[in-house]
Amino acid sequence: MIQKNKWAWAWVPTLYFAQGLPYALVVTVSVIMYKRLGVSNADIGLYTSFLYIPWVIKPLWSPFVDLKSTKRNWFLGMQLLASIALLAIGLTLPTNIFFVTSLACFWMVAFASATNDIATDGYYMIGLTEDRQSFFVGLRSVFYKLANVTGQGLLVVLAGLLEEHYGDNTKAWSYTMISAALLMLILTISNFFVAPKFESSQAITLERPKGFLEVFSTFFKKSGMGMALAFILFFRLGESQLVKMASPFLLDPTSEGGLGYSTSEVGTIYGTIGVIFLTIGGILGGILISRQGLKKWMLPMLISLNAPNALYALLAITKTTNIYAVTGTVIVEQFGYGFGIAGFMVYLIYIAEGASKTSHYALATGFMALGMMLPGLISGYMQEWLGYDGFFIWVVLAALPAFVLLKYLDYPADFGKSKT
Repeated sequence: MIQKNKWAWAWVPTLYFAQGLPYALVVTVSVIMYKRLGVSNADIGLYTSFLYIPWVIKPLWSPFVDLKSTKRNWFLGMQLLASIALLAIGLTLPTNIFFVTSLACFWMVAFASATNDIATDGYYMIGLTEDRQSFFVGLRSVFYKLANVTGQGLLVVLAGLLEEHYGDNTKAWSYTMISAALLMLILTISNFFVAPKFESSQAITLERPKGFLEVFSTFFKKSGMGMALAFILFFRLGESQLVKMASPFLLDPTSEGGLGYSTSEVGTIYGTIGVIFLTIGGILGGILISRQGLKKWMLPMLISLNAPNALYALLAITKTTNIYAVTGTVIVEQFGYGFGIAGFMVYLIYIAEGASKTSHYALATGFMALGMMLPGLISGYMQEWLGYDGFFIWVVLAALPAFVLLKYLDYPADFGKSKT
């Protein structure tokens, strides 16, 4: 019998920090790094958006994670692989072919991270009861986003300080990526000790799919799946574009429509008070769902996720460089993300309910990644075409389809609500 909820306060934070860090490095920090190394916005938007592909296609190998070995072994192996690939990025940045070699290594990190996601999420769903899954979804989102803040906050601050110290952006980012590799290795070792070995039980064995194709057929035959997938694809349509161009917006000079902030200033803004509001938003979201169910909070959480888009548009239109206005915008963005994403993740858990839940959750998050990748591919071109003010107005409008689709979703009002 599975001993549900065992040591959850220890392993949920460390596992989801280890899940979020490589994703942040691939999706967000790579954007800032390439910007500081002289790559154009169009190339940044195009090539870094292609790095979403492993998260989009991860359902293709998710049954192997279900069928072979344990999820614990999978996530430990993938976290170690990610740390090695990050080290390789740091070591190859000083070469003349840094763009090609770093992209290849980022691809390796992306595939390791996507596989780590499958194993970690499966471990989460089989190790916790339904009400604890809802309760901890805020905490897992907080530590996932804290990893993002560590990447685009603390590590970027480190890169900025090293840029100023050495006067050499290449050397600064080389040392920064080596530091990221060491941090990832420390997380891997930590997870080895805090994650319980409970996957040998008969109950977990019975939940495994009978065959490879069964995973896909049972997923797409679920009631209302077409509307559910449309909602997943459009849920982050606005935010997926904003997240690509927010850092370039802060970094670009005012003559080009940006705010002219330094690398270390951008890292400090994301890594200071914003972290507090991120934590409050994420934990609050999980607690409210576990107390009152998903239905009551889905709309407020969708609004919370997308409202900060308008503040970025306001900054771009007014060309405000005031530190308080910019920091305030980031605060609202961090709280909104933490609070808003909690409802979305609980909905994905609902989509995955039943047999083969690990693979089904991977399928759901694969569609989520597709909804992030496709808009991201054009984000750089849209920004160069519209300018930052027009681009952020477009981002605000892009959030509207998700609100329309929300009306047509069918799910239990009390899903995720604590039964005690």
